[in-house]
Formats: sequence, C-alpha cells, structure tokens
Amino acid sequence: MGRRIGHYEHVLRVGVLFAAGFAIFLGVRWALIPADFGVYGFYRAGALTDNQNQPLTYAGQSLCVDCHTDVDELRRDAGHGRIACEACHGPLARHATGDFEIRPRALNPRLLCLGCHERLAGKPTAFPQIAPADHFGDACSDCHRPHRPGFDIPQEP
Repeated sequence: MGRRIGHYEHVLRVGVLFAAGFAIFLGVRWALIPADFGVYGFYRAGALTDNQNQPLTYAGQSLCVDCHTDVDELRRDAGHGRIACEACHGPLARHATGDFEIRPRALNPRLLCLGCHERLAGKPTAFPQIAPADHFGDACSDCHRPHRPGFDIPQEP
C-alpha cells in the first residue's frame, strides 16, 4: 500500500507553494520596479530629470503681460484678472520667447466660456453661471468682453 500522509505534510506542501509564489513575486517586482522608485516618496526619482528635459510649453502670466500691457490693464480689476492667459489661449511659450509665427489659437467663445460658466448644481451660487438654452446670442463675445466681462458691448478687438 501507499505511504500514509503525516499530519503536517499537507501543511508543508502549502508552505512550499506559498514560499515559491512569494519568491516569484519578489523576482517579478525586482525586474519591473526601477531602482530609484521610492527615493522621493511614491515616485521614481528619475522622473524629475525626465521632466526637466521636456521643452517648456507654457510661458506664464508675467511673459504675456510684458508685451500685452493693454490687455493686462483691461483685466487687472476684472473677474477674469485672476485667470492665467494660457488657461484660455493655450500654451504659448514659443510665442513668448520670440517665435511670432506661433499665434494664440482661434477661440470659440461660446464653447470656451461654457467650460467655466455653464450652470451646474455643484458650483457656488455667487459664481456667474448661465443656462445655455436660456441665454441670448451665439457667441458670448457678442455682448461681453472676454478680458473684462460685464453686460456691455465689447470695445476690444
């Protein structure tokens, strides 16, 4: 007859399977996770260097207002004065550093404005909101100046 299984032999087999699985897990983990992972928290330290080597795409507010002082004056005390230029006009670092062939993209005022001002239940009631179906005009800029919004006919180009 066959050999009789001891009381602890089945536990030993499960233990060996568990140890083998854990060893495989450690091997796969070692192979897949970079050595510099976790140096600065839950990140790969080399990601900082990788990001520094990427070309800049956003210029920043200060470079925009260096040349466009008239727009800066218009926006200064307005509701849109706290919003960065590139939030609406897109990344323009190459334009700001002298490549004037790169121009701000053409904006669709209706779609752009609705991104922030469409009425949603979770927004604070003090924030200007509209229901597009109930609002007049095809373009917000027909009645509102984008850089200094209000209820007046736009005076800027």
